[in-house]
Amino acid sequence: MEITKDTMIGELLAEDYGAAAVLMGAGMHCVGCPASQMETLEEACMVHGMDADQLVDSLKEFFGQA
Repeated sequence: MEITKDTMIGELLAEDYGAAAVLMGAGMHCVGCPASQMETLEEACMVHGMDADQLVDSLKEFFGQA
């Protein structure tokens, strides 16, 4: 799975639920919310005022893609 700003949070968590720790560590505490499952990383970052590129880099590192 290639992680980009267009990756859906639901897809990411389905691949490895451990990614929830990365999301929560970045301040995205709503990963269990049903609505978040259909958001892209970029959309969620906009809602939370976060840098999407930085979050994608952190997730790529978690998944061994860095």
